[in-house]
Amino acid sequence: MGNAPDPPAPFPLPSHPGGGDSPLPPRGGGARGGRSRRGLSDRQITNLFLLPTLLLLIAMNLFPLFWSLYLSFCDYHADRNQPAQWIGTANYAALLASPEKWRYFTQTATFVLLAVSIEFVAGFGLALLFHRKFRAQGLLTTLILLPMMLSPVVVGLFWQLIFDPKRGIFNYLLGLGSTVWLQDPGRAMLSLVLIDAWMWSPFVMLIALAGLSAVPEYLYEAAAVDRASAWFRFRYITLPMVAPLLLIALIFRTMDAFKVFDLVWATTSGGPSDLTETVSTSLYRIAFESFDTGQACAFGYIILVVIIALTNLYLRFMARVKGEA
Repeated sequence: MGNAPDPPAPFPLPSHPGGGDSPLPPRGGGARGGRSRRGLSDRQITNLFLLPTLLLLIAMNLFPLFWSLYLSFCDYHADRNQPAQWIGTANYAALLASPEKWRYFTQTATFVLLAVSIEFVAGFGLALLFHRKFRAQGLLTTLILLPMMLSPVVVGLFWQLIFDPKRGIFNYLLGLGSTVWLQDPGRAMLSLVLIDAWMWSPFVMLIALAGLSAVPEYLYEAAAVDRASAWFRFRYITLPMVAPLLLIALIFRTMDAFKVFDLVWATTSGGPSDLTETVSTSLYRIAFESFDTGQACAFGYIILVVIIALTNLYLRFMARVKGEA
């Protein structure tokens, strides 16, 4: 037998550019730990791209917030070429001691209480009705949701025509003759409540429909096996399961209704007299009619504190409801 052939020589490794037999460095220029050739990690590059957006958000939100807080302690008028003068809490004291401003808070609270109550009842009732399957359900649901998709100014002008005492369809349908609504001292606030309820009841309906769709069907099946009444199913199954979402809808609607401006301005402009004047329209008059910027900023922060307090009350109540559930 002949001798076995010699094994083939291994493929030679490329030599280092500087000489020697050491292999080339790994790809990426010797970068370790996800670092680029410039010495920046992927996280740092990402932060650099986000930095302009963060600076823009700070400039548009935080700076006006702190600047207006400073002006609320100053005597400053936007229409005067004079620097702001520090006066301490004089603006807050003047606003809190004004009976007129407290009356505007009362009128706003009345509007919020009536409008949100109607929206809650009407929206939840519509959700219970549309939760059942029937013909043209999708079309009717879309038509009901249309008002909340419109601009409040458009809605205000639209209802001005509806409430018109001579040509409006509202008096014609109800057979009320030439009854005045938006210009009548006794009916103006009620008219605004009806307009707001017409516009935002679909929002509560939409939230309630989402809650009703999330209720497990086996709970109703078990109640049907036990021959539970419709009231029992509603009281002990439907309502506890939907309550957290309903409270969220109430939080949003209370905050939004408390600072209502465009709807009031487009319909009554705070009239007749100032019987429908809200805190937001009063704030607008201080800032852009009297140009008392310092007092307007102080009034804005008072409104902010009231809204935060109402929200905290809602959140505590919602936590209690979740704890009982």
